[in-house]
Amino acid sequence: MDRDVPRAPWLRRLPSGVWTALSWCAAGEFALLLFMSTTFDMAPPFGFRHPAVAVGFGVRAALAVLLALPVCWARRWPAQVFGVLLAESAVVLLLGGRTWPLFVAMDVLLGYLAAVRPGRVSVLAGVAEFAVWFGGVTALRGGVTDPGDLVSTVGAFAAGIAIPWAIGNSVRQQHRYSADLRAYAARQAITDERLRIARELHDVVAHSIGVIAIQAGAASMVLDVEPAGARRALDAIEATSRETLSGLRRMLVSLRHAETGENPSTAVPLAGLEAVDRLAATMAQAGVEVDVRWQGLPRPLPPEIDLAAFRIVQESVTNVLRHAGADRCEVHIAYQEQELTIEVLDDGDGGTPGRATVRRADGTGYGIAGMRERVALLNGRFSANSRPEGGFRVAARLPA
Repeated sequence: MDRDVPRAPWLRRLPSGVWTALSWCAAGEFALLLFMSTTFDMAPPFGFRHPAVAVGFGVRAALAVLLALPVCWARRWPAQVFGVLLAESAVVLLLGGRTWPLFVAMDVLLGYLAAVRPGRVSVLAGVAEFAVWFGGVTALRGGVTDPGDLVSTVGAFAAGIAIPWAIGNSVRQQHRYSADLRAYAARQAITDERLRIARELHDVVAHSIGVIAIQAGAASMVLDVEPAGARRALDAIEATSRETLSGLRRMLVSLRHAETGENPSTAVPLAGLEAVDRLAATMAQAGVEVDVRWQGLPRPLPPEIDLAAFRIVQESVTNVLRHAGADRCEVHIAYQEQELTIEVLDDGDGGTPGRATVRRADGTGYGIAGMRERVALLNGRFSANSRPEGGFRVAARLPA
C-alpha cells in the first residue's frame, strides 16, 4: 500500500541538516549585507563612522554578525526572531544607521510567519513592523516634509509588508485546503466502504433469510402430512445456510485482504455470474422457477462488474420470492459489445393486486436502493418499475 502514497515535494524531503546549513548561509549573507550598509554607516556617539582602520573594521564586522545571528533560528522560532529583528531595527534607527536590510529581512520572515502561523500572529507582526518604521521616520528623523512624498513612501513600505504577507497567507490557506481535502477524502472513503459492506451483507443475508423463511414455513405446513416434503425443505434450508456462511466467509476474507494490503490474488473470490445457475436451483427449491436466458458470447468481466451483476440478479429474484407471489420469473443476461445488460421479469402481484408491486417500486426497502447504488458507482443505468401488463421489471446496463 505504501507504493500508492505520492512522494512529498522535494523541499519537504530535504533533511533537517540541510535546512540548518541553509539558515547559517542566509545569516552569513545577511551579516555581509549589514556590514556593507548598516554598520558601516553608524553615526556618533559610538565613533563608527571614522574610527581607526583595524579597530573600525573589527567592530563593524562583529556588530554585523551580532545583528544577523538570530536569522539562524528563524525556521524554528520565526515569531521570536521577528521580534528580535524588530528590536534591532529600532536600535539602529536610534543610532542613525541604515535600516532597510533589517526591514527586508523582516518582510521575508513575515511571509514565512503568514504561511506557518495563525493569521492574527502575522497580522500583529506586520502592524508592529509598520509602526516601528513609521515612528522612526516621523519622530526620530523629522518625517517627510512633502505630503506627496510621505504618501508615496508610506504606500511603498506598506506594499512591502502586504505583498509577502499575502503570499504567505495564500500558501497557508492552500495547505489548509489540501489538509481539509485529504480529511474529507478519508471520511468519504470510510463512508463508501461502510456502504459497500452494508450492501454486501444485505444482499447475502436478506436473500438467504428469505429462502430459509419460505422453506421453514413450507416444512411446518407439511411436517405431519408429508414428511418427505418437510425433509426436502429442511435439506434446502441446510444447503442455503451453508452457502450463506460460505459467502460471508468469502466477503470477510476479501475485506481482510483489502484492509491489510495483502496480495489480492490470494483472496477468496466473491460470487459472480457463474453462480446464477446455483441461485436458480436454490430458488426452485424455494418454490420459484427462475428461467435464465443467456445472450451473446460470454467473456471474462472485471470483478466489480461480475459481482454487481450477480447481486442484481440475486436481489431481484429474492424480491420475487418475498413480495411478488409469483411461481416463476425470467432472467435475461446479454453480453453486448461494450456493456452487460440484465433484465429480471415477473408477473406476480404479491397476492393482493398492486400492493407488492408498489411496495417494491417505491424504494422503501434497501434492496432496490442498494442495486441502484451499485449501478451508479459503476457508471451504469438502472430502472425498477411496474410492467403495464402486470408484474415487475428490473433492468440494469453495466459497462463491460
